[in-house]
Amino acid sequence: MPCCQIQAAWEQDMDAPLNIGSAATQPESDVVHWLTNETREERFIDNIFAEMGIRLQRAGIPVKRATLHLLIYHPQWLGARIMWADGMRESEIARVDYDVRERSEYIGSPANEIQDGATEVRENLERDPSLGRQHAVYDEMRAKGLTDYVAWPLYHTLGKRHIVTFATDRPGGFDDAHIASLKRLLPVLALVSEIRMKNRLARTLLETYVGTHAGELILAGATRRGTGTTVRAAIMICDLRDFTRISDNWPRDDVIDLLNDYFDAISEPVARHGGEILKFMGDGLLAIFPLSEPSACANLLHAVTEARQAMAALNEKNNGSGRAPLNFGIGLHVGDVMYGNIGSRTRLDFTVIGPAVNMASRLETLTKQFGKPVLLSRAFADFVERDFALEHVGEHSVRGFSDPIELFAYHG
Repeated sequence: MPCCQIQAAWEQDMDAPLNIGSAATQPESDVVHWLTNETREERFIDNIFAEMGIRLQRAGIPVKRATLHLLIYHPQWLGARIMWADGMRESEIARVDYDVRERSEYIGSPANEIQDGATEVRENLERDPSLGRQHAVYDEMRAKGLTDYVAWPLYHTLGKRHIVTFATDRPGGFDDAHIASLKRLLPVLALVSEIRMKNRLARTLLETYVGTHAGELILAGATRRGTGTTVRAAIMICDLRDFTRISDNWPRDDVIDLLNDYFDAISEPVARHGGEILKFMGDGLLAIFPLSEPSACANLLHAVTEARQAMAALNEKNNGSGRAPLNFGIGLHVGDVMYGNIGSRTRLDFTVIGPAVNMASRLETLTKQFGKPVLLSRAFADFVERDFALEHVGEHSVRGFSDPIELFAYHG
């Protein structure tokens, strides 16, 4: 919807213009003032939403239950529902899956009506249910003693529509003054919620594309090219075997699904054991486990063990579809790396570089030559050989390094 139409819709819907100065005639004005001036230190919209419900009650607006439905477009979830009810100090948050629009809980619901273009959904919950809208959400609210329900779109910039709802248990439902007060609240709630959503979206996108730790650094202002720090870390480089053959012989969508399953099998154990994946490189990945955690190398090997188990389970599942089993090679090393911003003036990558990273990459390449899925350097083995069974592979030349490197294989 164009911006001019959104503005016109607000002006048409609101019984009176937003006028914070007329506190004597507008019971919601204290809530508006609070939203506008006293929430700037609160990061999370769910906390603001719960406090707003409590303040509305204090203002004499009989809200018993309120929900905020936000489209967040997280990689795993379409959105979130924030729900507050009378007596709650904190809101409840429920994630909404991408396939929700195909399920009965959504079809015919108020959210469905609003997303289809309705500017208001109002339901008298005191009347005979057979005379009103038919959906489980209304039956649930009647069972809780609620008498009236209203839902409105909450407009963010560029026409993005979210949803806010209010319900009451007051006999006779909301009166006209209550509805007018709630409508006057909406533009301010829209602004306050959009700021928090954009902050959360920025954090989510950074966590998704560069990792949690790097995302925090970037948000804190570490965006200048060449800035960084030296970190001592265990380094893992993993690469899928025969990917060129697979991509040449399988349909595109199957290849994408296969890659995603493979990365899930490898990535989830890494994250679970405290590692951070810095980048996916085609069919490979780079991860680090900072040695600020004393058990970092052991944690990395535990992650490798679980990743191999996950890959075995994936291959067993794929066997029924005729897909060839997937194999991978992993190189592990320990050393100092430069961790920070590298790239052009306008396009940066937050990553690690240095001889230690190069060594891990060379070891991954050698897994093909020696037929060992996991190869470790002596530097890495020194941290774990007392607790893990390692196979001594011997000293071997490594491209780019003048001295031979003592290698170990791990079969856990």
